[in-house]
Amino acid sequence: MKKILMTPGPTMIPEDVLLEMAEPIIHHRTKEFQEVLKDVEEGLKYVFQTKNPVFIFASSGTGGMEACVCNVLSSTDRALVIVAGKFGERWLELCKAYKVPCEVLDIPEGDAPDPEDIRKILQKEKINAVFSTLCETSSGVVSDIEAIGKICKEYETMLIIDAISGLCADPFFMDDWNVDVCVSGSQKGLMMPPGLSFVAVSKKALDESEKKSDLPKYYFSFKKANKALEKTDTPFTPAISLIKGLSVALERIKKEGLPNVIERHNKLAQATRASISALGLSLFAKRPSNALTSVRIPEGIEVSKLYNRMRDIYGVNIAKGQGELEDKIFRIAHLGYVEIFDIITTISALEMTLSDLGFSINFGDGVSEVEKAFKR
Repeated sequence: MKKILMTPGPTMIPEDVLLEMAEPIIHHRTKEFQEVLKDVEEGLKYVFQTKNPVFIFASSGTGGMEACVCNVLSSTDRALVIVAGKFGERWLELCKAYKVPCEVLDIPEGDAPDPEDIRKILQKEKINAVFSTLCETSSGVVSDIEAIGKICKEYETMLIIDAISGLCADPFFMDDWNVDVCVSGSQKGLMMPPGLSFVAVSKKALDESEKKSDLPKYYFSFKKANKALEKTDTPFTPAISLIKGLSVALERIKKEGLPNVIERHNKLAQATRASISALGLSLFAKRPSNALTSVRIPEGIEVSKLYNRMRDIYGVNIAKGQGELEDKIFRIAHLGYVEIFDIITTISALEMTLSDLGFSINFGDGVSEVEKAFKR
């Protein structure tokens, strides 16, 4: 059975990226690898839309998130964590692990944070850093980072963003939006296997890390990473084959053009949501991301049965909800190496699965809506 991966990470990988990673290994302390690293650094700056350095760690995105916390904060600092789902909760868990005092702005899942609520907290409290997400993957919501960045700049508060799922799918302009630190991962819009995290760091945040931060750090040290990067090097052994594959993936993105990549994700998202509505299903996110579509499970259908049947019988792997949403929604990603016929196949499999589970539909309504959306 041919299988299609429509989860919000890991995502499908282009053939040329796979082939590059299958090439014989090279040594990392060579001019050959330095050339690859130099190209990757420039490519990462392009997708982050920044002139700041971007550090590469051999870790999942969570490792990059931990690097953000332990490098930019000190034991005497106070953080504001915006929690709108599982990955906002992860920021909070990381801050607690380093014993950083936190204010928490809880957002109902499915909603996006109101920037003015952040302003109210910054007016009352001395906050050193605000932690938020671009795309809250657990609910499919995208935040207004541009507006949040303006407010943080007004109060001279650092803004740290998790763009692990949102990068290359939703618009994001690190420098123009006054973001001080941004983390992303390889297995999402960058069309790579899991294993790399990327952290773009402003001069202000780098100064905090090198001159003030007293939290423990070793492998995830921005200071070590920056010192090595100045010599086009890494402080420790890098994930050589993954970085070589990344060079090809970034070249694909540059060739398509980042604005076109984001517009493609937008069109895929619109077509998917039009088909979901045509099937009589309800969307969950009130401010949806281009990366994925979250759908309320219809009454009488179990998420686990729908998920398992789509994967095992029809070969289409979508995602269940996470945390409190595990039994309430399912998620269809249109992230990374995805095109129109992947969406058509996914919606066709969804139609057949819903019918198998007793949900009344007219075959072809969803697929037809995808085709109409793309023709429009």
